[in-house]
Amino acid sequence: MYAVIKTGGKQYRVVEGETLKVESIDGDVGGAIVLDKVLMVGNGDKVSVGKPLLSGATVKATIVSNGRHDKVTIFKMRRRKHYQKHQGHRQNYTEIRIDGISA
Repeated sequence: MYAVIKTGGKQYRVVEGETLKVESIDGDVGGAIVLDKVLMVGNGDKVSVGKPLLSGATVKATIVSNGRHDKVTIFKMRRRKHYQKHQGHRQNYTEIRIDGISA
């Protein structure tokens, strides 16, 4: 059984037992969360698609860790103008483990 969920402005295809990194979610490590924005649930040949969300479908997950991704370096330069700009960014993430999918 798999599901397509929406969190943090992105969509993820998840199966039970999988771990994935999503945009930062408030909560303690080891705490349980319920993701209720389910777009699609599939089980073998049977597929249920929402318009845009499935009513009553939820995905239960556990927060494994919180962290920050690797640094992305932004470098801007204008040639012959003596202009250089350095900037860096590290995005926060929450790693979750999918415990169950209920349609």
